[in-house]
Amino acid sequence: MSVIVSPGCESSNATVTVETVSNLTGVAALQHDYERLHRVTGNTLPFALHEWQLTWCHHFLNCNPRIHDEPLFYVLRDSTGACVAIVPFIVSRRRLGPLTVVSVNLLGADPAITEIRAPMIEPGFEHLTARAVHDQLAKVGDWDWIQWTGISDTFAEALAVRGNLQWQPSLPVYVLDLAPTWEEFRRRLKRNIRESLRHCYNSLKRDGHSFELQVIENPPELRQGLDRFLELHIMRANLQTTPMHSNRFASPVSRDFLYAVCDRLGKRGAVRLFQLKVGTQIVAMRLAFVLGDSLYLYYSGFDPEWSRYSVMTTTVAEAIKYAIAHGLKTVNLSPTMDTAKTRWSPRQVDYKSAYELGARLRSGLARRAYMRARSGQGLQAWLLQHLIPARHHWN
Repeated sequence: MSVIVSPGCESSNATVTVETVSNLTGVAALQHDYERLHRVTGNTLPFALHEWQLTWCHHFLNCNPRIHDEPLFYVLRDSTGACVAIVPFIVSRRRLGPLTVVSVNLLGADPAITEIRAPMIEPGFEHLTARAVHDQLAKVGDWDWIQWTGISDTFAEALAVRGNLQWQPSLPVYVLDLAPTWEEFRRRLKRNIRESLRHCYNSLKRDGHSFELQVIENPPELRQGLDRFLELHIMRANLQTTPMHSNRFASPVSRDFLYAVCDRLGKRGAVRLFQLKVGTQIVAMRLAFVLGDSLYLYYSGFDPEWSRYSVMTTTVAEAIKYAIAHGLKTVNLSPTMDTAKTRWSPRQVDYKSAYELGARLRSGLARRAYMRARSGQGLQAWLLQHLIPARHHWN
């Protein structure tokens, strides 16, 4: 355990200790530390919870026999022993003939299951955390690059002081600030989305269809609900007449993870499975998580036979009504830009991303080869893919 002393530029707690956790037993023991950070940071992301990260380790580590993964979590505590930061790294080692390519990434390298990968840092400890992580990684020594994602402006500034960061495009996340009532929220919307909502509701009524929103949150009912969710998710992915939506749960490991993490998060009351029922049929579903005063809208699915009624838009609208009725303040529409999100006029929150090369002379070459192999474009990429297992296999 190392001791890091503040130069006096931030928190009055001038000394922190750094603990390194490198096995799943140690990760499992951090539950109370995660809960403290969840409270003091005001976290609203399911991906930063202890349940998510421990379950992720059990399901996604070492899925490719040619890639060896191991946890490298840095846990910072102040002078009272309270946890002030957790930086959950995964170290991946890939064999390239007699050489080994070593990357350090924040937990969540999966097929877009963990949508936002970020450290948990109590406000005021960003500079100490950046200093501690750099000091600890300097002792590890054999890494070729660190991939930073999900970092705030303050932490980005702290990292830039000590690291030679290469900045990459930010990850935009779209957040709705709710009004006290649905009618007030609706009045704030642009005309096009108000007209779309009117069509959604009127078209069902015009054709004699009644609907209701059912919300599943009890763990005993979640598994059966997730069965139908996955069916609808596949239907949406297979639809050719709309913008492409990948089947994020195509692999067995992804599906197993989904059931396991929803079971764990369901026990803390964080899961909401919104299902739109028309007559006797469940025609659309949206999986979501409630954390603090925020609703995080995760993946969805719908029956294409009902697409002319825009049942997915209706489901989102009903989920927003649910959030307002339960006193929530925000709805997170999740990352990436598309019109289904931006037409709600959300607030954009950007998470910065960067990578930092290691000190070894070969590190730059190793990363360029890895990125070329990962691109899959051209003969050189094809050859490199057979040398460097750039991607995990999630089967």
